[in-house]
Amino acid sequence: MFFEPGFLGTKALMYMDIVTIYFALLPFLLAFSIYQAIRGNSKLHYQSQFVILAVTIVMVLIFEIGVRITGGFVEYAKQSPLSYDFLLIFLLIHILIALFAVGGWIYLLISTYKSYQNGVLENKEKHHKIGKWIFTALTVTSVMGCSMIHSTENTV
Repeated sequence: MFFEPGFLGTKALMYMDIVTIYFALLPFLLAFSIYQAIRGNSKLHYQSQFVILAVTIVMVLIFEIGVRITGGFVEYAKQSPLSYDFLLIFLLIHILIALFAVGGWIYLLISTYKSYQNGVLENKEKHHKIGKWIFTALTVTSVMGCSMIHSTENTV
C-alpha cells in the first residue's frame, strides 16, 4: 500500500504523499495545541503535544524507511531539477533544525510532566520561550521538508 502511486497527482509514492500532508498540517496541529494552553486547558495541551510528537516520530520513521527502500537521497536528488550540492546543503540544514527542534520538544514535554507531578508548572516564562522556539523550528522544518519533497516530485 505505502509503495503504490500516491494521490497528490505527482510521481511520488503513497508514503511520500501521506508524510507530505502530515508535515503540511503539523504547524496547524501545533497551533491548535498551543491555543488550548492559552485557553487554560493545560491537560488537553499536554495530551495533544504528546500525541502530535508520537505521530511525528512515526511519520519520520515511515519517511526514512520509505526513502531507504526506494533508493535513498541520491535517487531522489537525481529526480530534482535542483543541483545535488544545493539539495545536500538544504537537507543538512533541515536535519540540523529538526534534530534541535525535536530534542527541545522532548525535553519540554518531559520537564513539563515532571513539573506537573509536583503540582505546578515551575517556570512558565521559560516554558513559553522554549515552546515558541520549538514551534518556530518545527514550522520551518515542515516548510523545508515539504519544499524538499516537492522539489523531487515531478507531476505525472
